[in-house]
Amino acid sequence: MPATMMNLYENVCLRCGQTVYQVDRIGPLKDFTFFHTGCFKCFTCNSKLTLKTYCNNQDSQEDKEVYCSSHVPKPGPGHLDGDAVGIRSALNVPRSAQFVNDQIRPGGRPSIDGDAMGLKSRGNGSGTGSENGHNSSFGEYKYGRFDSSALHIAHALNATKIQRVYDKPIDHYLDVALQKQMEMQHRLEEDDLYKKFAKQRAAEEAKMDDYIKEEWESELEKLTAQFERDLATKRRSREDSKVLTVKHQREREELEKNMTIKRDMKKENLTRKMLEHERAATAALVDKHSKEMMRLIQEKRSEYMEEEEVIDHYPAQPPPPMPPPQTKTDIYMDPDEFAEVDQLAIQVAQEDQKTFTDLVRMLVGHCASDVEKVRTIFRWITVKNLNSITFDDSAHGDTPMGLLRGIKYGTESYHVLFKRLCSYAGLHCVVIKGYSKSAGYQPGVRFEDNRFRNSWNAVYVAGAWRFVQCNWGARHLVNAKEVPKPGGKSKSDSLRYEYDDHYFLTDPKEFIYEFFPLQSEWQLLKAPISLHEFEELPFVRSLFFRYGLYFPDEHTKAVMYTDSTGAATIRIGMPSHMQSSLIFHYNLKLYDSDKDQYDSVSLKRFVMQSVVGQLVAFRVHAPCSGALLLDIFANAVTPREYLTGEPMKFKSVCKFKIVCEDLQTVMVPLPDCASGEWGPAKATRLFGLEPVTHHDALVFAGRDLELQFRMTRPLTDFMATLHKNGSEEKRLSKYVSHRVHDDLVTFTLSFPEEGQYGMDIYTREVASMDTTNPTEKHLLTHCCKYLINSSKRN
Repeated sequence: MPATMMNLYENVCLRCGQTVYQVDRIGPLKDFTFFHTGCFKCFTCNSKLTLKTYCNNQDSQEDKEVYCSSHVPKPGPGHLDGDAVGIRSALNVPRSAQFVNDQIRPGGRPSIDGDAMGLKSRGNGSGTGSENGHNSSFGEYKYGRFDSSALHIAHALNATKIQRVYDKPIDHYLDVALQKQMEMQHRLEEDDLYKKFAKQRAAEEAKMDDYIKEEWESELEKLTAQFERDLATKRRSREDSKVLTVKHQREREELEKNMTIKRDMKKENLTRKMLEHERAATAALVDKHSKEMMRLIQEKRSEYMEEEEVIDHYPAQPPPPMPPPQTKTDIYMDPDEFAEVDQLAIQVAQEDQKTFTDLVRMLVGHCASDVEKVRTIFRWITVKNLNSITFDDSAHGDTPMGLLRGIKYGTESYHVLFKRLCSYAGLHCVVIKGYSKSAGYQPGVRFEDNRFRNSWNAVYVAGAWRFVQCNWGARHLVNAKEVPKPGGKSKSDSLRYEYDDHYFLTDPKEFIYEFFPLQSEWQLLKAPISLHEFEELPFVRSLFFRYGLYFPDEHTKAVMYTDSTGAATIRIGMPSHMQSSLIFHYNLKLYDSDKDQYDSVSLKRFVMQSVVGQLVAFRVHAPCSGALLLDIFANAVTPREYLTGEPMKFKSVCKFKIVCEDLQTVMVPLPDCASGEWGPAKATRLFGLEPVTHHDALVFAGRDLELQFRMTRPLTDFMATLHKNGSEEKRLSKYVSHRVHDDLVTFTLSFPEEGQYGMDIYTREVASMDTTNPTEKHLLTHCCKYLINSSKRN
């Protein structure tokens, strides 16, 4: 599979004609058109629009542009185009309280559900009363046609359809006592299973102890017999007997030590095998219980739906795995849309519940859609920080901590618990097993054993199977050394719960970069890939997708091979709205060790990082044959944050193995300049300093050179330094100077000899007169750098 598979969602912006990626996309709108977020403005007055405020030209089907309400073209006076507006027949619909739509979208905002209101487009036929849960006597009535496209709300209707309210809250059709009754039956079966585990462990440990004891006694008997034989031959000499006694004592101690190590190793292996067996048995039991709970919920829900004459849109049986028809951004654009349900999950996580029934009903009792239900369960698990819970050894199954005893004993994973909770909420969920590019993985590693085996979930919501990885999504508490005790008075109000939203309903085309299921159908891809293709995919992390990054070159793979000169280039694309805030960094070291130097020179000096437009390039020049590891980091910061000069934290977005099989050209390191990108793009992006004379990172010059910039905002205290391999920076300082005239900054260089030079430029903003923030720092900060080749021939 080509590395550009994640770019299959590309569309073209109607306004600027450039590619629109998911993270920067508005649409689909009229006639399946798309816009960049920055281009989504009124065609006439250029005012910024939203999905709530934009309008289309209803007088022309050819005009696909968007307008504000003040400038949208309107039909002539006295003219009502019933066909264009699509409401002519709708005007004849009788007013009846029976057809009032009482659906509400998540968060209490009113929504329009075309199916619920019995409004269908002409192509799909008219809605009927029976389809919408109304009296069948209205079934022959021809409802008014509702042209969603003409009314420019197709996108809103699609979003409503995706987050459809499938049924009433579970309290409406399933009695709490009945669900708890089944839970208690399940708990008894679980108790029996844990008793069985304890009995098996005790029996296996006793068996192992007996084996070790027999082996110890046998070896000790052999050792003693040998000692007695040696002593009999040396009986005449007291000194010899003393030596033999000391030797025997030393051999006995050595035997005891070896037997202890052997016993510990056997016990460790036994515990691991027993735990694997117990996890499998627990997962099988939870699977059985989940099916029984789902069956109970489906039966009661069906009975309720029949009585209320309402169609149940959620499938009674789990559908087969198929690629989802919509992307994650079609379901929600911003995690803040779940602010209310997220807060609910956090509040519930502060307390402990005695039953799963109580827990799940507290989580999903007020959720309006299946998406909200799975969201609260996901957030509860990511907030609960199950790995740090302190368990009381006396905790029974009917206590709050006894509820999570599977986590305590290691027999139940996040994924099995997630599946259990989903079943209590009436949601189909499966546990998927396979490989993951998890901790310890490096690009180029083959999945030949069980080192990187992992599990995750797929849950059926929004009309399709979608991935959830609770364990990787958990980020738990930030700025907290310990978890506050529930109900206790502490500084918990100042704590901030973080999580990784990437692992909630992740799109298959992104999920496949980190997870490979053993069953190919659970890739949820239209064209599943092989394990070898999975290994070849670039090693990316969730931040890569969060920033909307992509690989523009199809040949980009986890392992990149250099050419005969030892050069290989990695290119990464970024969306236009992130271009001004993303800062990249990198680290280069030997693949099989942590060494980051070659011949006492930092390997970073063998990488040239540059930014041109929306592409950042890392050109690696291997100094020797062999394998290198390139780790690329990124961070999104504002120019104001960067100009403070404070240290920035970078997180890894992707890694590559760089292989140089045959180096025919000896590479010299780049001049020892400040780390980071080469070229003036950084100066423009963060300082508003625009290059006038030299726009590229690489400059070819004679013995003299002038570089000019234009300031777009006040800067001061410019400083430039020269670097050259084999020359001291202090000696080169007299060969570079600068002058400022109005808004022009000119750097003058006179090179003492031919060769390759690096030039660093520093500056800072002029301190503002703003007295509201007198402590704001204005430090001298690195602005940009150039690589200059000086030669008489230039």
